[in-house]
Amino acid sequence: MSEKVSEKNRIVSGLVSLLVALSAMVGFVAVDVSVAPASEATVYSSCTHSGCAEAYSSRSIWSSKGYPSSRGWYSWPNGQCNFAGGTHYNNEGQLPAGHSYLEFDVTPRACGAARQSYRLILDRTTGVTYFSPNHYDDFYRM
Repeated sequence: MSEKVSEKNRIVSGLVSLLVALSAMVGFVAVDVSVAPASEATVYSSCTHSGCAEAYSSRSIWSSKGYPSSRGWYSWPNGQCNFAGGTHYNNEGQLPAGHSYLEFDVTPRACGAARQSYRLILDRTTGVTYFSPNHYDDFYRM
């Protein structure tokens, strides 16, 4: 009987240790994610994200339209639309301060459809374009 109790105690002790370790790991990850402010965006010197090809294509079309500064839907090839967001204010200061920015959606869709998180940001001061695949958490210089 004492062998069975001892075996059960080892199993319970092992499970408790595992739960404590998992709890600590979850706590660490949750704290790490929750304390990261938006202003901690990463700005990459080149466009290496999987969405960069689509961003380059979109930039070419927005450029052919003269990078409109008015917010709204614009006609796009193949009967689709795309959205120009107007001024990007750089409120979190992720991009160079004192510059003027415009924002554009990357992925075309039906006019009025829900917008996705892919954005192009045009630095009107320098002419540099950035791609943000996650709505301003990261920027890839194009």
